[in-house]
Amino acid sequence: MIEQITIYLTAMILGIMLFFSFVIAPVVFTTLDEDNARKFIRRIFPFYYNVNLGLSLIVLITFVFLSKFGIDFYLILAITLLFAASNYLLMPLINKYRDNKQNKKFKYSHFISVMINFVQMLFLVVMLI
Repeated sequence: MIEQITIYLTAMILGIMLFFSFVIAPVVFTTLDEDNARKFIRRIFPFYYNVNLGLSLIVLITFVFLSKFGIDFYLILAITLLFAASNYLLMPLINKYRDNKQNKKFKYSHFISVMINFVQMLFLVVMLI
């Protein structure tokens, strides 16, 4: 039963990530003007990262509790660490670069965040297969 919960939570993380990437972000940038879109994104991203960080921590702790230290453990560990790094290290840098109009650094750091997001989704799919 507990193992089944980890599958549901893993699927939930992937669903949140897909919904955010392919629904929320595009709608925000096509609906709101740049100023309001930026304000909205800066408010919702910490929530997005923290919810997914919390869910991935639950899965990680469950794997530890069950003594499941196979590939899925290391994938969810990486996913969890990447959520923390994205929220607490990368996002502040992205915002700083954007605010200071350092476009090259902004584009690079934003690209890194997109790649991290893609890798996390790939890892989640591997876990669910």
